Amino acid sequence: MSALAPAMDPVAVARIQRRTVTVLAAGQVLGGIAFGATVSLGALLAADLSGREALSGLATASVTLGASLCAIPLARMAARRGRRVALTLGNLFALIGIGIVITAATVRSFPLLIVGVVLIGAGNAGNLQSRFAATDLAPAARRGRDLGTVVWATTVGGVLGPLLLTPGEAVGAALRMPPFTGSYAFSIVAQLIAFALYLAALRPDPLLLAQRLARSGDAQREHIDDPDRPVAARYAIFAVAGSHVVMASVMAMTPIHLAHLAPAHVTLVVGTTIALHVFGMYGLSPVFGVLADRWGRIATILLGQALLAVSLIVAATMPDSQWAVLVALFLLGAGWSAATVSGAALLTESSLTSLRPRRQGLSDTIMTFSAAVGAVLAGVVLSQIGYGGLALVALVLVVAVTVLSPYARRG
Repeated sequence: MSALAPAMDPVAVARIQRRTVTVLAAGQVLGGIAFGATVSLGALLAADLSGREALSGLATASVTLGASLCAIPLARMAARRGRRVALTLGNLFALIGIGIVITAATVRSFPLLIVGVVLIGAGNAGNLQSRFAATDLAPAARRGRDLGTVVWATTVGGVLGPLLLTPGEAVGAALRMPPFTGSYAFSIVAQLIAFALYLAALRPDPLLLAQRLARSGDAQREHIDDPDRPVAARYAIFAVAGSHVVMASVMAMTPIHLAHLAPAHVTLVVGTTIALHVFGMYGLSPVFGVLADRWGRIATILLGQALLAVSLIVAATMPDSQWAVLVALFLLGAGWSAATVSGAALLTESSLTSLRPRRQGLSDTIMTFSAAVGAVLAGVVLSQIGYGGLALVALVLVVAVTVLSPYARRG
């Protein structure tokens, strides 16, 4: 019992939580580099190795598929062995995937490339778990803030990955790597550092410690564990998935729409729009985390739906204006951020510690899989009724999340 006594002291738990958030944020920066590089290079490699531009979208879909397939297994691993094991296993998947992608480019094998990208997506499932790991020891009053901090760290890796493409090609040429794979050299180093960081610094394991506190009864006293509310948990999963589908569907079709609006300056217009969209997604997450703590989870989810609704209405009413699309994409990212940060906090506090990993894994699986399906269907909708029509179709999900919000208040 003496070994557990310091961990049960509220001051010690708070200190461990601060260190945990710092480690997770650093890991998100490092892990995001590989994901950012894959999103940027995957389509180019797919088109190059397959010889068909029509197959370039399979790379992005494969990343999503990998994350969807591994979310629940990694969550179960976390429940049994702790977050540290699950996160390092995700890093290992990503490292293996990067090696396979480089090999595929060397031997010119498109199927092998898809296998590698799927494994990188599996590694991203570990990155998604990091935001839940930030809540394991967080008291209710700081849960949204800590979660938002870790989500914000994704911005750094997501921006660094694409920015390393040009210097990466120079490094790749020096190392005699295949074209479009040079930046993966940086990704390998980043993943190795993240692997070592989690292994050495994520101690004690936040989930295992939270489970011990729950068994001792200290978790409820310190507001780390709350009564189980399965209806609210199901609503949180639906709100996160619905918001993610809206964001992913409209965002995936925006570059195609902008290419028709500004064919002469497509790279500048698309780059600026997507950059502002990514800032809306991740840059404001600490703000929405604080609001979720102060206003409440449901109120912040509804704020996210309001932002999504305004975004979609702007896109639907002014689809031919580049500036309107720019504003719409920023609001789309901000609405997603508010809904997912507060939704993840609601899911955590609506679930007993023993049930959290399973529900969190289910949430990530539904979120990623439904977004992949939504992105595919969005292409069909865009071809039939245009960008404005796509925005109006997406608005149906926003209405559904809003109308069902009273269920989240049930005990």
